Amino acid sequence: MSYEYKGQQPPPYSAPPAGFTPATHFQPPPMAPPPQVPTVIITTSAPTQLGEEPTRTKCPSCHADILTTVDYTANSCTHIWALVLCLFICWPCVCVPYCMKSCQNANHYCPNCNAFIGTYSN
Repeated sequence: MSYEYKGQQPPPYSAPPAGFTPATHFQPPPMAPPPQVPTVIITTSAPTQLGEEPTRTKCPSCHADILTTVDYTANSCTHIWALVLCLFICWPCVCVPYCMKSCQNANHYCPNCNAFIGTYSN
């Protein structure tokens, strides 16, 4: 479908319309100041080395200076030692690894809020 113009051709798209006077200076609208963002300061302490015994540290949950509570749990090493004792006909001694703190993981907890602090494993 084609259109034919009778008479005068329309001006090209780059030509301004008749009576148009271009602006001499462009002034952008005034900018609003940036919003104030609160400053957050995060302080961290060096991580405390946990051991088999209760450790003095700062709780990351309640931020109190505490002496951790330790809960000993059996790990894979404990079960392997019990299996080795059982295989070598030392079945009366199978319970020994479960009674030794050195064969178990030491899980440290905060006594105030009971938050988990970390685990020490041999």
